[in-house]
Amino acid sequence: MNKYIANAGICGRREADQLIAQGLISVNGQVVTELGFKVSRTDRVVYQGRKINPEKPVYVLLNKPKDFITTTEDPLERKTVMALVGNACEERIFPVGRLDRNTTGLLLFTNDGELAAKLSHPSNQIKKIYQVTLDKPLTHNDEKAILEGLTLEDGEVEVDDMQVLSKDRSILGLEIHVGRNRIVRRIFAHLGYEVTALDRVMYAGLDKKDLKRGHYRFLSEQEVIRLKFFV
Repeated sequence: MNKYIANAGICGRREADQLIAQGLISVNGQVVTELGFKVSRTDRVVYQGRKINPEKPVYVLLNKPKDFITTTEDPLERKTVMALVGNACEERIFPVGRLDRNTTGLLLFTNDGELAAKLSHPSNQIKKIYQVTLDKPLTHNDEKAILEGLTLEDGEVEVDDMQVLSKDRSILGLEIHVGRNRIVRRIFAHLGYEVTALDRVMYAGLDKKDLKRGHYRFLSEQEVIRLKFFV
């Protein structure tokens, strides 16, 4: 049953086990707390008063432009990333993680709750590569400090790799696995820099090759297999 719940995009299989154990799932009107319980497509499975539909899993990769916020809906009616993938499929997909409003680049959408939970969990150390543009050249001392590791207000930050990409030392490539909120901007703000442009060029081994800004594509079967079993 946990796979059935995860395929519906509710949560990952581990979290689904917790929902089942807590008696929050009913099958054909009966609360089920048995973790290995088998369900079929004809069964009526209900969570929080809503019937669960195990849709076919969908995986969509977007090259996000600026001025879109990463949320499924916004009470202030600002532009959300959902507007960019609204015609992609009939299934209800949601973004994995988030990119700030003014951050561009790769953003994955899926209804596969289990994969989303895996990619979002800090212990899995999912690699992301950003192109960072600063308001002034990065000094050699600050480059060394970043590579050695900084301590911010919410703890230490390890950078996996950083390369200076421009002659004037204002454009950098940054590889990081930390998923904390606004972490890249905060690393440079800590040292007195402002990030004027931030673009995620690689996420969990997926890249932006042939994917124009504001456009999306579906992952190949090979990409899905690699994300599920090898990342």
